[in-house]
Amino acid sequence: MTIIGREHEQKQLKKFLKSNKAEFAAIYGRRRVGKTFLIRKFFEEKPCIFFRSSGIHNGALKSQLDKFKKEIENTFYKNRKGARLSTFSNWHHAFEALTDGIELFAGKQKVIIFLDEIPWMATPKSGLLEALDYYWNRHWSEDPRIKLIICGSAASWIIDNVLHNTGGLHNRVTLRLPLEPFTLSETKAYLNYKNVHYTNEQILTLYMCLGGIPFYLDCIEKGLSAIQNINNICFLRKGTLYDEFSLLFASLFKTHGIHEEIIVFIASKREGVSRSEIESNFIFKGGRLTERLKELEEAGFIIAFTPWKRERGIYYKIIDEYTLFYLTWIAPRSANRLSKNIDDRYWEILSSKPSWRAWSGYAFESICFKHVNQIRKALHIPDGSDVSSWRHIPEKDEEEPGVQIDLIFDRPDGIVNLCEIKYCLSPFIIDKKYASLLLLREKTYCKVTKTNKQIFHSMIVSGGLKKTMYSEEIISSYAVLSDFFK
Repeated sequence: MTIIGREHEQKQLKKFLKSNKAEFAAIYGRRRVGKTFLIRKFFEEKPCIFFRSSGIHNGALKSQLDKFKKEIENTFYKNRKGARLSTFSNWHHAFEALTDGIELFAGKQKVIIFLDEIPWMATPKSGLLEALDYYWNRHWSEDPRIKLIICGSAASWIIDNVLHNTGGLHNRVTLRLPLEPFTLSETKAYLNYKNVHYTNEQILTLYMCLGGIPFYLDCIEKGLSAIQNINNICFLRKGTLYDEFSLLFASLFKTHGIHEEIIVFIASKREGVSRSEIESNFIFKGGRLTERLKELEEAGFIIAFTPWKRERGIYYKIIDEYTLFYLTWIAPRSANRLSKNIDDRYWEILSSKPSWRAWSGYAFESICFKHVNQIRKALHIPDGSDVSSWRHIPEKDEEEPGVQIDLIFDRPDGIVNLCEIKYCLSPFIIDKKYASLLLLREKTYCKVTKTNKQIFHSMIVSGGLKKTMYSEEIISSYAVLSDFFK
């Protein structure tokens, strides 16, 4: 297996390895996104000593230390018969043994110290951070051979305890590398590598349900359609993602039940949920709620945003495709899925109904925000443009109607592109009625925002745009699905 995509990350890791000084990297991202694979595959093929020890989920301190000792033995003492280390009683002893192994056997080779799932290693009162602080500052930071990498799916733990550390680890990280899910283009490359050759439309269908998570995409079976694969992976009892949602949250958060409740509530509204609405529906408020929302955001499940021109009030939306798909389609079916009489073709049947087509529009809109750079290039939007969505809710007795504009590019060259997003299988047709709606939105936007910029209308249409007298007159530019793959 080779590394697919990740061009920016690989470029950064090359600089990291070639550096003539000690380096300290923090890598984090959503569970199953491929962090461990990227680091292991990248460095195992390089001329260096690669030491990796991974935390054990819910493992006791003794188990964590025994695992660490075994990895030191395998890395530095494997070819030395009878060489065994004494049992470690704490992390200071563990890091001392690691340092001794480097001094004895590394020579002039560069040494990668990869602490995978470090939040799991740091059991309560384990003293791991204190020991890491001591050995980095007293031993490793002055050794140009050493490249330390900490990694974990609990991104908030790494950010709070390492990146925002106020003690000896403050400002010690030299490379911060959050790992994002695959884009559509990377997803296509990954599937092609697996010899699964789908059209862009089939890949989009997969992406709306599974997102760009390599572990999920690895489950795709050649010879089946996207719908058939989703059916087998998500809805059959033996499917890989049959119970993924609960396992995913349990592995990330100690209070995962509360996190799941918050996610379910946020998913209840397409336009997003305000912080005040969340507080009014849960007994925990203030700092406790802030902490849980922050954990969900840093783990890649939700995004915080402030609606246009609001000085106060944070809103939250779900941005993880699988989570949204699970809560919308799998969770409501979970009780019935226990029945022996469940149809093995359940999703193949349901996905042909209008409810799926309507939901697809919502999912496609979310995907557009993750591919803004590709859209920007297709619409010839200059760099430096502000990107947002816009919604106007009229006050009582206000003349202007309520308006929702899916995507806006406020450009530095005196232009504002108002973009409509449409998920469609065939070319979208702009008729007289729809043209009037676009012009009404423009009028409302200009009056409410008091902008004096030139307005351009743009379309983002998965199935293309059919030429009509109205499209030719109103639409300045449009992006299609193939543009997302460039």
